[in-house]
Order: sequence, then structure tokens, then C-alpha cells
Amino acid sequence: MASIALIGPDGAGKTTLTRMLADSGILRFKPIYMGIDVGASNVALPTSRLAERIKTRLLRRRGGATGGAAAGSPSRQRHGLRRAAWVTLRLVNRLADEWYRQSVSWWYQSRGYTVLYDRHFVFDFALEVAGNPNETVDRRLHRWSLRHLYPRPSLVIFLDAPGNLLFARKGELTPEELERRRQAFLEVGRGLPAFVRVDATRPLPEVYSEVVGCVMRSFSERRRTAAGEAAR
Repeated sequence: MASIALIGPDGAGKTTLTRMLADSGILRFKPIYMGIDVGASNVALPTSRLAERIKTRLLRRRGGATGGAAAGSPSRQRHGLRRAAWVTLRLVNRLADEWYRQSVSWWYQSRGYTVLYDRHFVFDFALEVAGNPNETVDRRLHRWSLRHLYPRPSLVIFLDAPGNLLFARKGELTPEELERRRQAFLEVGRGLPAFVRVDATRPLPEVYSEVVGCVMRSFSERRRTAAGEAAR
């Protein structure tokens, strides 16, 4: 059973390289998007897609709403109860969705596939990367679950590039925030034995070639380990 995660800030090339590997034919790959953008995910619970539609509608309503209920009024209290219920359901569904994707990954791996993760929850939600220590209880519970219970990939490939280059590629966030996240990914990865840094500032063919080399070395090591265990 093997899984490989391609991680890094926005603009590092995760999705492009995941698709290139999946189409390469060098191994039996199955890609799974492991990020929070449900619309971009190829694997997600139906409830997650429904929640995304509800969230979009609520945001549209709020954009056109004016005024508000007075503090302590019945309507304000009902709003507080609805808010608490929504937060609880969001946490439960988020955990269920993450474990559903992991279960799909295990199913593919049991059938001989190497699963490619585009992003990974464990790293995207790490405190160092998220950068917000003053969070609500539900978010802290979510992070605790990922940190202590959620399985790690067999190999993590970090696509590394400075924040100003990442901003030039996609124009999302700011160069400073992208650089902060870059350093945070590196900090989280230092404690992992199967963490590989790949210089993503180079032309795409060079980056792809190195990523393939990392994947094949990991695959060979797993085969040698399996052969050694079978010979005992």
C-alpha cells in the first residue's frame, strides 16, 4: 500500500504535476484531491457538495441583506442557535469527508494502485501553515483529529519556490503570505522521515523529472522492504 502527496503553497505546481504523473503510465496511479475546495475534488461526500451549495446561497443572501436584529431579540437568539448547529454539522461533515477520502485511498491501494494526493489535509491545516492560533473550538478539534489520528502519506513531496515567484504564477494571496506558508511547510516537514523537497523554480520538465525520480526511488525501496520481509 502506497500513497504520495504533492504539497506546497498555491502556484507551486501540485495539480499540474499530479496530472502529469497520473498520465505517465510509469506506475498504476489514482489521483485524489485532498484539499478543502470541494468543487475541485474528484472524491467527496454528497453532503459536502450540498453544504458547499448551501454556503454559497447564504453568502449571496448576506450580500443583499441590510440591517440586523437587536441583541437579545428572539430572532437574534434563533440565529445563534442556527449558527451553533451549523458549526457542529460542519465539523462532523468535514471529519466524515476526510475519512471518506482516506477510505477511498485505502481501497485503491488494496487493489494495487499508488494513490497521488493533490494537497493533503494534514499539512494544509497544520497550525504552522494555517497561521491562526486564536481559533474556535471546532477548528481546534478538527486540527487535533488530523494531527493525532489521520494517516500520513508514504511519501511527501514538497514543491518549493519563493513567495514572489508563486505570486507571479497565480496572483493569489500576497508574496509575503505565500513565503510564510512556504517556510511553514518546511518547518512541518522537518519532523517527517519521508519528506522530500523539490526545487519548483526550474522549468516544468526538470521539476517533473526529479519528482519521477523521487517516486521511483520510494517505490523501489518499498519493493526491497517487502521482499526482505517475505524472505524471513
